[in-house]
Amino acid sequence: MPNIKSAKKRVRLSEERRVHKKHFTTAMRTKIKRVVTALEASDKEAATEAYTAAVPAIDAGVSKGLIHKNKAARHKSRLNSRIRAL
Repeated sequence: MPNIKSAKKRVRLSEERRVHKKHFTTAMRTKIKRVVTALEASDKEAATEAYTAAVPAIDAGVSKGLIHKNKAARHKSRLNSRIRAL
């Protein structure tokens, strides 16, 4: 546990930010999982719809600082290539 006042504040703020960002992270991961589920069911139409919903969520994750831009590009590329392979 920190003893310095500024360190206590950093702990408090980082916890608040973690809780706030958790909602966005969970939503993003859920949308990605919907695409994967549709791919596993070999439903190209559902996978395409889920992918179009997941891309803005992934991009929002980048702008909010949840994930790195290269990780977002990797997710989008891999999902898209799996959809095209169906």
